[in-house]
Amino acid sequence: MINLLTAPGIGRLLRWKPTRTIWRWTLFTLAAIMIIDGFFGPPLAAKNVATIAAWVHYRGLIVLALLFFGNLFCAGCPFLLTRGLARRLGRPAHRFPKPLRNKWTAMVALLAMLFVYEWLDLWASPWLTAWVIVAYFLAAFLFEAFFTHDAFCLYVCPLGSFNFLYSGVSPTQIASKDLQTCRECVGHECVNGLHGADGHLLQQGCQLELYVPTIQGNLNCTLCLDCVRACPYDNVALAARPPADELFRRARPRRLDTALLAIMAAFLGLVNAFAMTPPVYELQQRLAALLHTRSEFVVLGVIFVVGAILSPLAAGYGAAWLSRKLTGGSGDLRSRIIRYAYGFVALGFGIWTAHYLFHFLTGPLTIIPALQGFFAYMVGVPILGEPNWSLAARGVIPLPVIRGVQMTAVLAGLLTGGGAAWRAATEEAVTRQEALRAAIVWLLLLLIIALIAVYLFLLPMEMRGNILG
Repeated sequence: MINLLTAPGIGRLLRWKPTRTIWRWTLFTLAAIMIIDGFFGPPLAAKNVATIAAWVHYRGLIVLALLFFGNLFCAGCPFLLTRGLARRLGRPAHRFPKPLRNKWTAMVALLAMLFVYEWLDLWASPWLTAWVIVAYFLAAFLFEAFFTHDAFCLYVCPLGSFNFLYSGVSPTQIASKDLQTCRECVGHECVNGLHGADGHLLQQGCQLELYVPTIQGNLNCTLCLDCVRACPYDNVALAARPPADELFRRARPRRLDTALLAIMAAFLGLVNAFAMTPPVYELQQRLAALLHTRSEFVVLGVIFVVGAILSPLAAGYGAAWLSRKLTGGSGDLRSRIIRYAYGFVALGFGIWTAHYLFHFLTGPLTIIPALQGFFAYMVGVPILGEPNWSLAARGVIPLPVIRGVQMTAVLAGLLTGGGAAWRAATEEAVTRQEALRAAIVWLLLLLIIALIAVYLFLLPMEMRGNILG
């Protein structure tokens, strides 16, 4: 096991307790700048920190962080900085309702957030973007004031659920160094927290109740490293692992909500990309005429319901039924969906990566003049100098290179997802022929989704939030 916590330099930085606080305050400061600039700064989205940081840079950087390290955003989530105040004022004593302790609420929240993004053109409105950030802070505060055990992160937050889902491809994972030490542990400090002799809490444990020796993957892990600091035996590691390892091991809980989240998120990636291409406008006109309405809310609602809800449900259950038919097997469709959903995690991540990197790479330096403008004109202290908007054009990656990155991301997602689906089939079947019959439907479905993604990414796409768009 390669433990990054013992690596020279980075290991000491990760273990240093103030690191997470500094990271959180850095993101909180950026969020505050986004709110102020969103409310009072330039109304042009491509020159406002709120829209550039939220809809261009955050999304591009988050997929890169998940791919090369892990769930860094949740590790430094600024929305929970108000946790201490919320808990002092609210004194939470309630657990989140048991019927809702799953991913259904977060799934609806993710769908709703992306629908509102399209419906209200959030990418074009710094003012509305600032309100979204404020609403996020309020929601996190209220949930922390009323519910225990980080209910907002675990069951509600759409950003966190996106990170939890796709951290399955990350090359790091919390793990136990020695399982025997965990078996002999009485206090379970990694969950319950480390207490002094007088009972005073010295270091909180995992607020999401992840017991280290039972952790098999990154689902629900915020990478906060509280378990590392709470363990009195120094028995918790941040282990390096092959990317997407947990997808091949099928290491996630066998639950329908997490499986359908993976499938629906992949389809939602297609819908989100499709909404930025020319064919969507023709479709909207035809739907408006068919439904005899001029309401964009209704037309977009139909597109999202069909594309992001009905289509993935039909595809998932249809593939499960055909797979069972071809193998002559028995059992419910639910178990088959859970078994093969891992393939959609990898492909979905490839689709979102291709999409988000398109926007990020078309203006990676745009954030610099936007911040320069904020400090020069909003704060009145040009500590970064006068805005140099030529940086936005200078930092643009050539379109052929971006297309290559997009195609590589989709292909990598397809190959990894197909490999995960094939591994699931070989573990289920006795012979290679049986495995092929079990997997062929899922492999074809993944291929069709990938081809649709390639088609969409080859179309002209709106460069939202970019100075050149």
